[in-house]
Amino acid sequence: MAAVGSVDIELELIGWTQARVDAVVRDELDNNLLTELPTVQIEAVGGDDDGFRLDRALVDVNVYAATRAEAIALAATVRGLYLTQLRGSTTANAAFGMVRALTRPAVRPYENTALRRVGATYEIYSHPVS
Repeated sequence: MAAVGSVDIELELIGWTQARVDAVVRDELDNNLLTELPTVQIEAVGGDDDGFRLDRALVDVNVYAATRAEAIALAATVRGLYLTQLRGSTTANAAFGMVRALTRPAVRPYENTALRRVGATYEIYSHPVS
C-alpha cells in the first residue's frame, strides 16, 4: 500500500492540466515568464489527510497572460475542467475525488505590469492508484 501523502498533487495536476490547455503549466515561475505566456502555475498551499490514503489538498492555481481578458478566459477554462472533468479521473499515480472551488477565479495583483494574473483556490481530494 502507498504511504499517506504519496500523491504529489502538484506534479499530477501539472500533467493532467497540461494535457488539456494550450499553455505552459508549471509549479514555479522563473525569469522567462514573459516569454512563456500564457502560463498556469499550480501550487499546493495546504490541506490534510485521513491518516490512511485520502488526501485533501488546497491548491492555488494562478494564470498569467498578456491581457486581463486572456487571463480571465484561461482561468475560467481551468475552473471548468477541474469542476467537470477532474473528479473521477485518474493518472498513473492518482485518483481524484471531490473537487470544489474555495475561491473563484479573480484578478490578483502582480508586480509586473506587462502581464496579468488571475487566481483561484481549489480543494481537491485524491488518493494513490492501487
